[in-house]
Amino acid sequence: MNTNEQTFIMNYRNAVIILFLLLQTNCFVLAQYSDPNSLYSQTSEMHNTMVHYDADLGSINRYYTVTDDMYAWQYENYFHSPECRKRLLKLNDDYLEQIDGLDFDKMNINGKVDFILFKRNLEEANYKLIQEGNRYNQISKLIPFSSRIYELQVPRRRGDVVDGEKFAKTLNEINKEIKKRIGDAKKDSISMEMELARAASAAIKDLQSSLKNVFDFYNGYDPMFTWWVPKTYAETDSILLVYEKILASKGKRTVTQKEDGSGIVGRPIGKQELIRQLQSEFIPYTPEELVMIANKEFAYCDAELLKASKEMGFGNNWKAAQEKVKTMFVAPGKQPQAMFDLYMQSVEFLKKNDLVTIPTLSEETWRMSMMAPERQLVNPFFLGGEELIISYPTNTMSYDDKLMSMRGNNPQFSRATVHHELIAGHHLQQYMTNRNKTYRHFSTPFWGEGYSLYWEMLLWDLNFPIKPEDKIGMLFWRMHRCARIIFSLNYHLGKWSPQECIDFLVDRVGHERANAEGEVRRSFVGGYSPLYQIAYMLGGLQIMSLKRELVDSKKMTYRQFHDALFAENDMPIEMLRAILINQPLTKNFRTTWRFYDVKTGVN
Repeated sequence: MNTNEQTFIMNYRNAVIILFLLLQTNCFVLAQYSDPNSLYSQTSEMHNTMVHYDADLGSINRYYTVTDDMYAWQYENYFHSPECRKRLLKLNDDYLEQIDGLDFDKMNINGKVDFILFKRNLEEANYKLIQEGNRYNQISKLIPFSSRIYELQVPRRRGDVVDGEKFAKTLNEINKEIKKRIGDAKKDSISMEMELARAASAAIKDLQSSLKNVFDFYNGYDPMFTWWVPKTYAETDSILLVYEKILASKGKRTVTQKEDGSGIVGRPIGKQELIRQLQSEFIPYTPEELVMIANKEFAYCDAELLKASKEMGFGNNWKAAQEKVKTMFVAPGKQPQAMFDLYMQSVEFLKKNDLVTIPTLSEETWRMSMMAPERQLVNPFFLGGEELIISYPTNTMSYDDKLMSMRGNNPQFSRATVHHELIAGHHLQQYMTNRNKTYRHFSTPFWGEGYSLYWEMLLWDLNFPIKPEDKIGMLFWRMHRCARIIFSLNYHLGKWSPQECIDFLVDRVGHERANAEGEVRRSFVGGYSPLYQIAYMLGGLQIMSLKRELVDSKKMTYRQFHDALFAENDMPIEMLRAILINQPLTKNFRTTWRFYDVKTGVN
């Protein structure tokens, strides 16, 4: 055998090995989703542990809660009593110790991802509890009577008999202490960080709930309790409310929010906390890098916007073109039908291009409702999911508000968002996550909002917008997502005021001013996490990058790819990618996926 023959055989063998490895990867990716009866289609080695934890978490919270609402502990800003906080920390530590003893290396990729994310959840829960505890310790000197009130809750849980006279005596002593504190607070120039003022307010409200819970249990049932306690209890509740309002007013900001007359007062969290939260969401970029990404995406939108403006005959005056589109709103009473027509167009497009599996029941069971005028102050545009909530003027709104609502909710602007809210966006997301790996509680807006935004980007690339007016409408929302990253991060870094954010949306994106105010108010005081608004565009870019890796390379079809995303439920996109490519993972995995080249703008 000569040298050329040997070289040929060696190259051929290497090519066969490479092809085999590629096929193995593809087979793994597809095998998980081709057999719905496969073990890993609904479970993993971590399933039982995670289900048991959720049940234990619920049991502890319901037992130690001091309100009549047994689900209050699930709310984002719920305040835990010291007793409950201590018990939850022990629960989390016990589970961290338990999973540390598991054989991670023998797990399937699904189990490894569940392990990493479950551990992340436990550590994040502990971090928040410890932070809450630190704040409580700092304000405990302002509420030295708190332990006596919490102690009254303990016998109530088991229905123990209480001494009504002794109970009233205790409350009377507590009342005197609270009154003294109120007097001291009025005389002294108490000042504390805003977070501590909020903690003090939350702690006192919790004490009120605790007392009410005990009072409601015994009053009217225990004769001596009912004779001795009501009058004194009413006084306790009343002066606690007075004290709470005083302490709530004593906060000062550590990250300065400029006084701007907007009336929007949020909670800037600062750079260090932004980075911590980004790491927890598996986003390995700094806030400054994310602003750079947003600006590069903005530049793409600007170029496309000028093209559409020229097609409409407005040259480089894109604001004039956008103004024309805003006047194309439908008449009052016609918006629901216009939205339904857009829905039908988008679903027909999805089916025609075989982009995703759409279960018949998901098409059957979504519905519409109308958004109340007061809610439109915070949500000026329609919302969606299983219920499509239409934002459009009602008879009680002023003339200017009516006009701005119609202009901002014109069909061209809505063309980009009907499929974002319904199918294949939020409605189909919720439909499928209710049916796939429901034990996974790894919820993140980078998947929830990012996936819906991804559909806006994908349908743009697949030429869903036909007329230049449609492009203007879709670009409005795409620019808005870029703007959200810029104004949200600048606000939390302490660089911009709410009014500057509003002006940016009006000048840079083309928002109606009232709608811009509603968007900024929603972002900072609407109960959303600090990273929520940046998650739309960034999550969309993550999934777009993953699409290029798996679909553009022909490893998966569009339908296979999109169905696979649904099959894994809601989780950080980097972890979703790890499952789809069968990525080697370590027990202490940390985010590394740079899904976007900040320098070149390549996603």
